Amino acid sequence: MTNTTPRTWFITGAARGLGAAIARAALDAGDNVVVAGRNRDALIKVVGPDSDRVLSVALDVADLTAAQPAVNAALARFGRIDVLVNNAGYGHLGMFEETTAADAQSQYDTNVFGLMSVTRAVLPSMRANRSGRIFNVSSIGGMVGGESGTLYCASKFAVEGFSESLAGEVARFGIQVTIVEPGFFRTDFLEPTSVKHGTTPVADYAEASAALKSFYDGRSRNQAGDPARLGQALVTLVNAPQQPVRWAAGSDGLSLIQGKINSLQAELDAWKDLTLSTDGDFDFRPEAATGAWG
Repeated sequence: MTNTTPRTWFITGAARGLGAAIARAALDAGDNVVVAGRNRDALIKVVGPDSDRVLSVALDVADLTAAQPAVNAALARFGRIDVLVNNAGYGHLGMFEETTAADAQSQYDTNVFGLMSVTRAVLPSMRANRSGRIFNVSSIGGMVGGESGTLYCASKFAVEGFSESLAGEVARFGIQVTIVEPGFFRTDFLEPTSVKHGTTPVADYAEASAALKSFYDGRSRNQAGDPARLGQALVTLVNAPQQPVRWAAGSDGLSLIQGKINSLQAELDAWKDLTLSTDGDFDFRPEAATGAWG
């Protein structure tokens, strides 16, 4: 679909994978695109040289001083940012005891603190315009934890809590926030150039760690999800009057989230009596719902 009034997208991690596919979809829709990544030459290979519709900016989201200059360059070039796609991230997979504190810090620096930094830089202009769309790329691992996902899933669970809370805060300014939860997509996410594994082996985990790494190696380039179709789907969501707060991408994502919902409901039902037993025997005046937890 071609827009009569082009939007301007700001997409992080746009040199490859989902970010590159989203950038191409936005351009095909007739919109302007600011692609951000650590290597400008790699960005240019994706969308071509800078033009009246394209701007490439160098941005390592883990450098918390880098977001504002990149956003300023986008605003100087196009005057506004209508759509922010926080896509930059990577996976650190490994049993918790086979990872280090430095591994956890690095995972959060990119997947959580980097995402927050870019969002913080973009929000003032969206708020001033009283409009904007934000897509925070989480993962099915942001809803469903699993073995070897202690660092990665923790970071994506953090993205989900941040995004769901932010959605309530900025809705009053006409800004919508959607958490994108992809399943396995055919990108280089599981390739050695992207994914990281635990580096401090523990003998007790050796067999399980080897089996999990073998699973991920076998899944690489054998995923059902098509990045191009995900990019097109985000264009569809941008054109919708009201975005969902959460959007699962891919058949495996749908299946895993449905399983999580069923599991949560079963646990709630099984332990309902014990849950209710913790209320006190004293007067309580329920407060009016505020959008926080009410």
